[in-house]
Amino acid sequence: MNTVFGSRAAPVPLKQVSITRGFWGERQSVNREVTIPAIYRKLEESGRIESWSMQGPAAPPEAHARIGVRVFWDSDSGKWLESAAYSLATHPDSELEATADALIDAIGDAQRDDGYLNTYFPVHFPAGEWANLRDNHEMYNAGHLMEAAVAYHQATGKRKLLDVLARFSDHIAATFGAEEGKRRGYGGHPEIELALVKMFRETGEKRFLDLASYLIDERGQAPHYYDQEAYDRGDSPKDYWAQTYRYCQAHLPLREHTEANGHSVRACYLYAGIADVALETGDEDLLRLSRLLWDDLTRHQIYVHGGVGPSHHNEGFTFAYDMPTETAYCETCAAIALAFWAQRMFHLDPDSRYIDVMELAIYNSSLSGLSHSGDKFFYANPLAAYPGVNPQGRWHEAMEEGHHRRVPWFHCPCCPPNISRLIANIGEYAYSQAGDRVYVQMYHDNSVSLDLGGSEVRLAQETQYPWDGSVQITVHAAQPVSFELALRIPDWCYHYRLSVNGEAQTAAAERGYVILARDWSDGDRAELTLAMPVERVMPHPDIRQTAGQTALQRGPLLYCLEEVDNGPRLANVCIPQDSELDLSLDSELFGGVAVIAGKALRIEPAEASSALYRHHSRASYAESEFIFKAIPYYLWANRDPGEMRVWIRSS
Repeated sequence: MNTVFGSRAAPVPLKQVSITRGFWGERQSVNREVTIPAIYRKLEESGRIESWSMQGPAAPPEAHARIGVRVFWDSDSGKWLESAAYSLATHPDSELEATADALIDAIGDAQRDDGYLNTYFPVHFPAGEWANLRDNHEMYNAGHLMEAAVAYHQATGKRKLLDVLARFSDHIAATFGAEEGKRRGYGGHPEIELALVKMFRETGEKRFLDLASYLIDERGQAPHYYDQEAYDRGDSPKDYWAQTYRYCQAHLPLREHTEANGHSVRACYLYAGIADVALETGDEDLLRLSRLLWDDLTRHQIYVHGGVGPSHHNEGFTFAYDMPTETAYCETCAAIALAFWAQRMFHLDPDSRYIDVMELAIYNSSLSGLSHSGDKFFYANPLAAYPGVNPQGRWHEAMEEGHHRRVPWFHCPCCPPNISRLIANIGEYAYSQAGDRVYVQMYHDNSVSLDLGGSEVRLAQETQYPWDGSVQITVHAAQPVSFELALRIPDWCYHYRLSVNGEAQTAAAERGYVILARDWSDGDRAELTLAMPVERVMPHPDIRQTAGQTALQRGPLLYCLEEVDNGPRLANVCIPQDSELDLSLDSELFGGVAVIAGKALRIEPAEASSALYRHHSRASYAESEFIFKAIPYYLWANRDPGEMRVWIRSS
C-alpha cells in the first residue's frame, strides 16, 4: 500500500459477493444461460477458436486465409474467457470450465518459445510482427488475454493462462522500453496498461507494474514513435487515415493532456490504466491528470445516459457540449470502459461522484448494448432513432432492414463479450472496503462476506432497486464488531431516510456517503430509503442539439419514448411542464418494469399536404392530446421496430 494517498480503498473481490435474485440476479442468469454460450458459438462459427490451433507448419497460410483471421481477433477470445471466469467464480459449471480449459490449452500451444503470442502475424504476415503498433492491436490483444488470465486464476486457481501471459509480457518488456537496445514503442489501442496492473496485483511481480508505467510515460514523447515506425515500414506518417495522433491519445505526452480526446474506448481504457498506476505508485502528477481528465469529460462530454463519444468518424470525442442525439455513436464498449475508469477513480480519490457516473453508465448506455433476451447486441447507443434512417453509414453495424436493431454479431464484435464480462463481474462493483469501513456502492439484492476487525461478518442486502429506493442491510456476525457502514447517497437523490433497528439516525455525511459508525451485533438492520421521484432533466444551455427539450429519469434509470407505445413522429411530441408524471409497474412488460406516463401533445399541421414547407399564414397547426408511455432506455428496441427518443420537446 502506498502512503501518498492515505488509507486505501479497494473493491471487495467477486467471490465474496453472492447474487441470487433481484435485478442483477436475473441479468446474470441470462448471461450464464444465454449470452456466454451464444458468444462462444459465434467465436466458433467465425473461426476465432480454430485460429488458435492454426500456428506452425501444420497450418499453411491458405488455411489461415480461409477463415479470415483479423488483427483484433485474439481480444475476443480473451474477453469471453474473462466472462466465463467471472461466471465460474460465482456459479461453478464443469462443462463451461472444460470448454474454457480447452481454449486455454490451444492458446498455450500457440505461444512461441520467445513468448510472442498472436494468431494473425506468425502465419499470415510474419514481417508485420511489432511493425505497426499504431494500428495492429498486438498489445491490445495481449491486454485482454492478461485480464482473462487474472480472472481465471482467481476463479479456478489454475495458472496456465497466467503463466502464458506472464511470458508474453516479458517478451514485450524485452522488446520495448527506455533502455538501450529496446524500441520505445507503445500500443495504438490502449488496454494493456490496466491489464498489467492486474497482473501485478495478482502475482506481486513488480515487473508488470514497471511495464505499465513505461507505456504510460512513453506515450506521445518526441521523436514520435509512430512516425519512426511508419518510415521503417516505408510509409509516410502523413498517410495516416486519422491525420492526428489525438485519435489514439498520443499527440502529446500524457502528463501534458488537458482534456479527454480521441477514440473514446481507447481513451477510457487508457485513463483507467493511468488511475491504476497512480494508485500503485503514489504518483501525485498522475492523480492530478486523472482528476483533470475526469472533470473535463463529466462537465463537457458525457451524455445524459452515461454514454461517451458522439462521433462515428473517430468513434470518439469531438468538442465540449457536442451532443447529437440521432447520430450519437456512444459505443457500448466506451460506456463499459468509462465504468471501469470511474471505479478506479473512486479508489484513487474516494468520492461518490465517481460511483454516480459508474452507475449511470452501467444501467443505461452499457446495459442497452444487450437485448433483454441476452443474445443480440448494440454497437452504438444513440438517443434517438427513426425507421429507414442510417445516420452512421458504414460505421453503424447495428442496422437491420433500415431499423436500429440489436443483432447477434458484428464484424468487429468487441461489444458482445465486453457487456457479458461486465454483467458476470457486477458483484465486484457493489462494495469497496478501506480498513474497517465498508462502502456500499451499488444497491441490489446480494450478500457479502467481509473481514472486519478480525471477525467474519456477512452483510445481507435486500432491495427492489432500481425499481424502488428502499434498501435493508442486515448484519450477521458471531460476536459484536465495530465497523463503519458507508451508504452512498446518489446525486439524483435529494431526500432520504436512515434508521438502524427501526430507530431514525442522523449520520455524518462525507463525500456523498452517510457513515454509520457503531458496534454492530448479529441481526442489526440498517434501513435506507432513497426518495426516487420521476425527474425532468434539462440540458446545459450550450448543448445546442437538445435546447428546449427534456429527458425523464427515475433513480439511476434514464427513460425513452418508443413508437410501439406512443405512435409515430415522436419529434412532434411535446410534454408540457405542468404535465403530471405518473409511475406504475407494468407487470406484462419484460417481466415487470416501472414505466412513466403523463399528458403529452402531438403538434402537427391540421391539414394533410404534400408541401415540404408551409407558410404559417396559410397553414394551421393542431394539438392532439394523448397519454405518453416511457420505458427504461436500456430496454428499447426489444419489441416492434420503430422510432425512439430520449429528449422530448417541452413547453
